[in-house]
Amino acid sequence: MSERVSLLLTTYNSEKFLPATLASIEAQDYPDIEVCIADSQSTDSTLSLIEDYSRTSKYKVVYESKKDSGIYEGLNNAIALSSGDYLQVMNDRLTTLDAISKLVSAVKAEEDKAKSEPGDIEVLGAHSDLIYAEGDRTVRYWHMGRGKIRAGWMPAHPTLMLKRAVYDKYGLYDTSYVCSADYEYMIRILKGGGRLGYVDEVLVSMYYGGTSNSTMGSYMRSILEAIRALKANNVRPALWITGLRTIRVALQFFNRG
Repeated sequence: MSERVSLLLTTYNSEKFLPATLASIEAQDYPDIEVCIADSQSTDSTLSLIEDYSRTSKYKVVYESKKDSGIYEGLNNAIALSSGDYLQVMNDRLTTLDAISKLVSAVKAEEDKAKSEPGDIEVLGAHSDLIYAEGDRTVRYWHMGRGKIRAGWMPAHPTLMLKRAVYDKYGLYDTSYVCSADYEYMIRILKGGGRLGYVDEVLVSMYYGGTSNSTMGSYMRSILEAIRALKANNVRPALWITGLRTIRVALQFFNRG
């Protein structure tokens, strides 16, 4: 029997992109997926799309619509709706029919590897590469690889599949962050040496223009929040690490795959 994977969607007037997201989920070959949608009282056709999908999907669909303070409270609400063994944020588009299967397999492979190594190694989940896209045009290719938070590395949040036990142990997203609660969360769970399986393949196409990169002002806010997140988790020197991370991000603009 397969472990259940809960995909966490947050929506607000998402009629433009939601159909492609749901279609990419529906095309997956993984047998046990639960689609958990936290809507923030959309005023366009988003709710109708969700209701139709819940009636026709081959997967279990749970959803609610209530006002929230933003994407991170929405994610916390989606987590509360979920029942899966693995949880993954899913606000973009899966690029292969076996994306979820590959991530689950990567977690299991990392667990098998950890068992053969000395010490008590905590395996948290898995991640992969992704692209930023505008329609069918690839704007940027992001090769994530493996690394350390202290070296300015971070996994791509839109590809991150985590065990439910991670949320049970480390808590939920800190909604006091406007655009970097995902980074703070990854610092929180990875600073102690927890490991992620890795799929060296593009499994997610991200809609370009997210909360942290849509304007120069929001990008500067994300830098300041990143420094705050590092300091809050006692990961130092925060300014140096943020500089390394900024360089890593800048280099990705020259990476076209």
